[in-house]
Amino acid sequence: MIIGWFFPEYNLRWAYGHYQYLYPSKPIAMTKPIEGFSKLTKAKKLDWITANYTDDPEAAKKVFKRYWNPDKTLQQLHDEFIENTLTNYYLPFGIAPNFFINDRLYAIPMAIEESSVVAAASKAAKFWLKRGGFKTTVLGTEKIGQVHFIYTGNPEKLRAFFEEIKPKLYSDTASITKNMIKRGGGITDIKLRDKTDTLERYYQLHCTFETLDAMGANFINSCLEQFVTTLKAGAQNFAAFTEHEKNIEVVMAILSNYVPNCLVRAEVSCPIDQLNVGGKISSEDFAQKMVRAVEIAKVEPHRAVTHNKGIMNGIDAVILATGNDFRAVEAGVHAFAAKDGSYTSLTHAEVRDSTFRFWIEVPLALGTVGGLTSLHPLVKLALEILGKPSAEELMQIVAVAGLAQNFAAVRSLVTTGIQEGHMKMHLLNILNQLGATDLEKNQLIEHFKKNVATHSAVVAAFEQLRKS
Repeated sequence: MIIGWFFPEYNLRWAYGHYQYLYPSKPIAMTKPIEGFSKLTKAKKLDWITANYTDDPEAAKKVFKRYWNPDKTLQQLHDEFIENTLTNYYLPFGIAPNFFINDRLYAIPMAIEESSVVAAASKAAKFWLKRGGFKTTVLGTEKIGQVHFIYTGNPEKLRAFFEEIKPKLYSDTASITKNMIKRGGGITDIKLRDKTDTLERYYQLHCTFETLDAMGANFINSCLEQFVTTLKAGAQNFAAFTEHEKNIEVVMAILSNYVPNCLVRAEVSCPIDQLNVGGKISSEDFAQKMVRAVEIAKVEPHRAVTHNKGIMNGIDAVILATGNDFRAVEAGVHAFAAKDGSYTSLTHAEVRDSTFRFWIEVPLALGTVGGLTSLHPLVKLALEILGKPSAEELMQIVAVAGLAQNFAAVRSLVTTGIQEGHMKMHLLNILNQLGATDLEKNQLIEHFKKNVATHSAVVAAFEQLRKS
């Protein structure tokens, strides 16, 4: 049973503390799978998807086409980023100014749909601008790739084989690594790992790389695939192997997005007496509450997940704006948060010698060359705004964005509560869902400058305004 209110003119329902849009129910017309969809023209793809999966095909086509870029060359560029492109999916591209990082002032581009993220980051940046800014250090830039294989035979023979073939693993990839080596990168190590204690007959080549300003996925995977060829051919010619032992079964060769040694630290600190955040809370109490909040996130996974999600609000927004792979970073970061056996906070806080210190260590495998960085016009502009950073510099900027976002979120939680600021930033989204006119928006924005903007309060105020 649904308990709540229904507004039929807007097809809206208020229930379970949520404002819900009720989508019209219509049976899907599609009766069989489609063959050769990728070979259809863009127009034919639109015809098919709207006819079979939308309520009003012509209206749906208009929405798709509304987001096409009028510059045909630019639109073709976007179309070719992925397969089966129908349109462009827009996200707001914003700027968080006043980030003072290592004595340099930055305006940080952010691409994100969630209200309050850019505002919160900007607020944190302004707060620390007057207190020395952010300090960062790159702790490592090591990337990882692995060849996973099954071997049935004598482990000592395998170790002997690896030592014999290891130089050839390097030499056979020389054509791939030549240019990277000239720039100071390349393969840094190859190790044989015996993983039979976790999975029967399972071994791996654990390989580390330095890819400089490239994220390096293609470079690493190309090296790994050559390792496979060299490994299998070498096994056939290794005299100590029996015929059975020569048949090494390679399962897969792929880079890892877990990069615990591609690590950056960002931090802020100031004397406690400078930690005045206003309101009724003293600087000392605020510092202790911040420390306690982080301690809770360290020991309680339910809190840690939301705590770290707030960090990723800042990190992902900059990664998207700069054309990097936020999914890879997310996976690696959350694995890092659980590296000691339980999921915990990525940030740390302490009060020592009358000084408050707040910091983060986070793995970030990023690139500023290759991929979308040289293709997407907004990505190129975002990197230009950041001063055309190296990959190491971008790591530091991104870590700062995550730290700032977390500071802003925890500050709100231990002082006013998260909803006061978040809901006021979310106000326009709610009013747009309700179909408010510009005049109604202005009136309600003024109203909620002096009143608490909960979801139910906004709906009630909107309904009252409409009635009047």
